Amino acid sequence: MNRRRILRSWWLWAIVIIFGFVVLPNILSGGDDYHGVNTSDALKQVSAGNVVKVVIDDKAQMIKLDLKSGDRFQGKYTKISAQYPSGAADEVYNTLSAASAKSDGLSFRTYVAKDNTWLSLLFSLLPFLLIFGVLFFVMSQVQGGGNRVMSFGKSKAKLVSKDTPKTTFADVAGADEAIQELDEIKEFLANPAKFQAIGAKIPKGVLLYGPPGTGKTLLARAVAGEAGVPFYSISGSDFVEMFVGVGASRVRDLFEQAKSNAPAIIFVDEIDAVGRHRGAGMGGGHDEREQTLNQMLVEMDGFDVKGGVIMIAATNRPDILDPALLRPGRFDRQIAVGAPDVIGREAVLKVHAKGKPFAADVDLGVIARRTPGFTGADLANVINEAALLTARNNGRLITLAALEESIDRVIAGPERKTRAMSDKEKRVTAYHEAGHALTAWAMPNLDPVHKVTILPRGRSLGHTLVLPLEDRYTQTRAEILDQLVYALGGRAAEELVFHEPTTGASNDIEKATKLARAMVTEYGMSTKLGAVKYGTGDAEPFMGRDYGSQRDYSEDIAADIDAEVRDLIEGAHDEAWEILQQYRDALDAMVLELVEKETLSKDDLERILEPVRKRPPHNTFTAFGKRTPSDRPPVDIPPSLRKHAVNGSANGNGANGANGAQPGVTPEPVTPQPPASGGGYFGPPPTGGEYGGPPRP
Repeated sequence: MNRRRILRSWWLWAIVIIFGFVVLPNILSGGDDYHGVNTSDALKQVSAGNVVKVVIDDKAQMIKLDLKSGDRFQGKYTKISAQYPSGAADEVYNTLSAASAKSDGLSFRTYVAKDNTWLSLLFSLLPFLLIFGVLFFVMSQVQGGGNRVMSFGKSKAKLVSKDTPKTTFADVAGADEAIQELDEIKEFLANPAKFQAIGAKIPKGVLLYGPPGTGKTLLARAVAGEAGVPFYSISGSDFVEMFVGVGASRVRDLFEQAKSNAPAIIFVDEIDAVGRHRGAGMGGGHDEREQTLNQMLVEMDGFDVKGGVIMIAATNRPDILDPALLRPGRFDRQIAVGAPDVIGREAVLKVHAKGKPFAADVDLGVIARRTPGFTGADLANVINEAALLTARNNGRLITLAALEESIDRVIAGPERKTRAMSDKEKRVTAYHEAGHALTAWAMPNLDPVHKVTILPRGRSLGHTLVLPLEDRYTQTRAEILDQLVYALGGRAAEELVFHEPTTGASNDIEKATKLARAMVTEYGMSTKLGAVKYGTGDAEPFMGRDYGSQRDYSEDIAADIDAEVRDLIEGAHDEAWEILQQYRDALDAMVLELVEKETLSKDDLERILEPVRKRPPHNTFTAFGKRTPSDRPPVDIPPSLRKHAVNGSANGNGANGANGAQPGVTPEPVTPQPPASGGGYFGPPPTGGEYGGPPRP
């Protein structure tokens, strides 16, 4: 705590004032030189006629005597004092009166002390001052400092100064489209004449939305570093306070500051904290948050709007924002910032790899293909985890093995090396994971199996890892059916070998059921129910998600949906059983090596599963009705127009690893997801939507 802050503290000056009223008067008045004696001795001096002056202090119940110059008390005191009880006041007064009548030289007077007016006023106001001080302290804690108590209606936005370390667009990778849109804003601020010459107007607002970790805030920091104009940064929660009207006041103050320094940029992070849909939820419709939103709408595009202020906002939930906030004229541009593709991931890895020593065998392109669905934050975590592992092992170079381990740590958590498993549990887990790996190897539309392990990691006792060769965004019915077979491979292996299931397949069953239900109710892949979407799928984020949601179909349709889901699950379960029964020898061989090595690589799997042949693809969809599919094949894309994938195949139709299968298709790049309790896990199929990223344990 510095000296200036102490001098500005209110409690210090309160102590000084109290000291001045209470202590200082006593110090300045000084003490008297009267020697205290017994009351009887003082009265004897009065009776003997040795006193020339007497002062009676009625309040202090004391008499002060000035003796004659020749009559010193005890030979040295000419001024003495004595106290008397309140009941003896009349007797003392009478004694002094009688002595004064006898001696002409004796005079006395009575002194009635009066209370200090200011001191009395201070003590009467002291309770109120204490209450005010407590309230003052509480408000100062709420507002983040005593010197800001009276400015709680002011904006908390931080102005990016020249001393702040700058982030530029060169530090951002994997979001080329978003960079291009934001770079145009920077160019407009630097050279507005170029756009005004053809009548173009710069957008008043830009909304960055996407899943967590994709770099929305990083893009805003890059804009702050590149813009060259005042940049105000604030969080949406900074507008929300317990006092009514504070949020709206802060919005006004923020825009007043920005307009006074126009052209300027305002960045609001997590705008969903204040920009939620008005009138939603179970409470009242006109609360403090809605007043704040109303003020923000007026400031962005109201009756009296001055140009020169551009607002950039970021959110993970654009679906809950108020429509009035999203309309053109406020947020003219809405930029999706999603997980990067394989080229973007490699660029992100290169950004985070700067300044770190890597071994000669490290190829960041391989790591990029190994991490489908990872966001920028995940990739940064991968590089950092690899560096930490290298330092922990006293290494000097980050190796490929360290990067592989860091990827597994990000996906499923660290290894639990100290967890002791019995031989029985280890054998069950080995068969479970081998069942997943064998069924995945036999299905024609699944991605290649990258690794199988029975080492506990995170919440799983083991896992089977399949990795796509490229980023894909759609999926066929046959490919989803293959994923259902893969999902139930672990459960089928338990039933086939041990004649009873375990709890290790609970997460597999959950995901398989969710996928089968999505096929029926969302994707229109049921031959019986047709291409109809059942259920609105609109969650109520303001009412506890599914609280209060209602079905929009009958009980008969609900029974048909359940029956279709059951048929899909049973069909996949039966096919997984057939594969494991057909290749039981390969299953047992894989289990023996798993128990011995604990982890099998892709090369090990190719050797063990060499006898396994691909099953024919699922061509069971017959819900065409009166529509007869054409026998005419699709046209071939000319070689000059083909976009070659990173793995060397054109149009995404290259060979699937060493098995020659067509690659599976997913709406978003995804990574494996660990099970809830033991057992293996599989890469989940898409459930539609715009956001993708590595699912969390």
